[in-house]
Amino acid sequence: MSLIEKLADLVGFHRSYTDSFGTLVKANEQARHNLLQAMGYDLSSDETIQAAIIELEQQAWCKLLPSCVIAKAEESNHPVALNLPSSTYVFKWQVITEDGQVLNKVIELSHLKQQASKTIHGVSYQRFVVELPKLPLGYHQLTVYADDKSDSCTLICAPKTCYLPQEASAKKMWGYAAQLYSLKSETNWGMGDFGDLLTLIEQSAQQHASIIGLNPLHPLFYSNPAHRSPYSPTSRCFLNTLYINIEQIPNYRSCDEAQKRINAADFKTRIEQAKHAELIDYPLVAQLKFEIIELLYQDFINYHTSGELANEFNQFKVAGGEDLLKLATYETLYEHFRKKDFHAYGWTAWPTNYQDPTSTEVEEFQQQHTNRIDYFCFIQWLAHRQLSHAASLTKALEMPVGLYLDLAVGCDGSGVDVWSDREVFVAGASVGAPPDAMNVMGQDWGLTPINPVALQQQGYMPLAKALRSNMQYAGALRIDHILGLMRQYWVAPGMPADQGVYISFPFDDILRVIALESRRNNCVVIGEDLGTVPDGFGEIMAAAGLLSYKVMYFEKWDSGFFKRPELYPAQSMVTVSTHDLPTLTSWWTGRDLNWRRTLNLYPTDEMAQAEQNARIKERELLVAALQDMQVLTSQDDLLQEPPHMSRALTIATQKFLAQANSHILLIPLEDALEVAEQVNIPGTVDEHPNWQQKLPVNIELFNKIDSVKELVTAMQQMRPRND
Repeated sequence: MSLIEKLADLVGFHRSYTDSFGTLVKANEQARHNLLQAMGYDLSSDETIQAAIIELEQQAWCKLLPSCVIAKAEESNHPVALNLPSSTYVFKWQVITEDGQVLNKVIELSHLKQQASKTIHGVSYQRFVVELPKLPLGYHQLTVYADDKSDSCTLICAPKTCYLPQEASAKKMWGYAAQLYSLKSETNWGMGDFGDLLTLIEQSAQQHASIIGLNPLHPLFYSNPAHRSPYSPTSRCFLNTLYINIEQIPNYRSCDEAQKRINAADFKTRIEQAKHAELIDYPLVAQLKFEIIELLYQDFINYHTSGELANEFNQFKVAGGEDLLKLATYETLYEHFRKKDFHAYGWTAWPTNYQDPTSTEVEEFQQQHTNRIDYFCFIQWLAHRQLSHAASLTKALEMPVGLYLDLAVGCDGSGVDVWSDREVFVAGASVGAPPDAMNVMGQDWGLTPINPVALQQQGYMPLAKALRSNMQYAGALRIDHILGLMRQYWVAPGMPADQGVYISFPFDDILRVIALESRRNNCVVIGEDLGTVPDGFGEIMAAAGLLSYKVMYFEKWDSGFFKRPELYPAQSMVTVSTHDLPTLTSWWTGRDLNWRRTLNLYPTDEMAQAEQNARIKERELLVAALQDMQVLTSQDDLLQEPPHMSRALTIATQKFLAQANSHILLIPLEDALEVAEQVNIPGTVDEHPNWQQKLPVNIELFNKIDSVKELVTAMQQMRPRND
């Protein structure tokens, strides 16, 4: 075994994996080398590599405590492994709970049984297990004092299971999945906003829907609004301020300067241009909105320095703390350097001294730009209060779940999360996926991975912050690519995507952290578990109370037959499609296959033709499945070529899924409105209008659309919310 391989084993990299074709793929030596280097290991010589190996092997003994301890809330005592020098006869443990309570005890080692021992550099260490008393749920601090040494770590007392959908509603539920930006209305300025979300909530509640799913609402890049993928955010802990509804800003009506600007003829013309554009023009929308918000901010600090609103803003800044300050500082720096160089996309393009958020230069910059930094705090506050209002509205209208938010798998490497916490991220590496039938060269998602070792050392705080930041608004949270919290496919710096390497994460601990945040926020958790997953993964998720993510297109037997609805697990959420897959209309008509041909996404012509032929059979099998469940009474010439979509098929398909055991059914708005174009085609950026499409009708008219009315009637019959 080479030294690189030994070090990689200790860090958690896999030596091999089995790909989607059933082939054993061995890890690439150079990829492992580059990834270890990106993680900060000195690989310049055999001596430095050996030193890193020894340090990793010995640190499990030389530290009194583990990096982090997870206490199982359902157990009456919590065992903790301690490593003490053999010279120790007595030690003291102390727990400071998150609410400030102090627990401690002095213990003589003669009362404990030694579990193991090891001698390092002439010092003998002994391992013991101490039992801590039952603790309250939360994030506590554990400290051990032994002789002249002490050591501390985060102690997390967490439940076994997440908040379950059955606790929100005993009855099976249904609702909509919406791309918020795609909503059209009489009042928005060219893209869907939090005001439109209120309208959607009101109309959905009238229909007795229980849940509204949304795309990730994470912030993207204020000074680069053309960057539009919601799954490539700058942070997972704040909000995309483009969703702010201008008219709902508190001082909108009273600010003369803003009113004067909005009512100017040229400004009105630009708003109409944005509203009537076929696709969302993000730069134009950003220009319009932020021009007015800046005027409202200036008005706010001039005339609202005291009173209820000022207190609310100040409390928001205090609650946001250092994380909010770093976000606002980052946005100000990004804006500053992009004015100097249009191609300065993020911190990696800044002068070296500004790439460290703790540097003297950054501190001086903060002092010189306090007003602008405060502005970026202000717009986060506006977004927060508007989304909070939307969440409150779902409760007032008695929607059992309410908002269902989406947590992206990671962050853009040039964004604030990576800049502000370089130790926990592996800069230069990228999360991706191995080769499969549709992506024979693998996938590089451009998202910077989290170092699992550093994640433990930080007491899982980066994950906990991301979870609670989103759950504070949500009755349900979808975690994108949940398998990545068990193992992740990393693409090494300077290497192609098909040469990636898997690395393990402490999944059991992570599930406990998810469950803790879920319980504290009464938030259902859905794990997006599509694709090839290890045997038993579904059982692990179910045991932790996470819902599986079931997509009808994939719920088939090897024979191609669609699975009957009663075979779907109750502990799941079901839908026809997702943002990365064709709408039902697109799938039925083969529009998605035509796009793949046009964009040359098929590795071979033979593969393209094979999928075209397979789709014909899939349509036949879907019709057979619908007829078998008696939701489609006749074929109505559905199987004629070329295929055409019908209202009967739309309703029948949703009725089919409504019969599933799955506790939650989500209907994409695109399917409710019979839209033919899919939201996003993976593997493309500008070749397809990803994340730019608007829905065909204004949200004010949603309840009046025939397809929606028929769909609602069917859902109220098959998944009634009230007796």
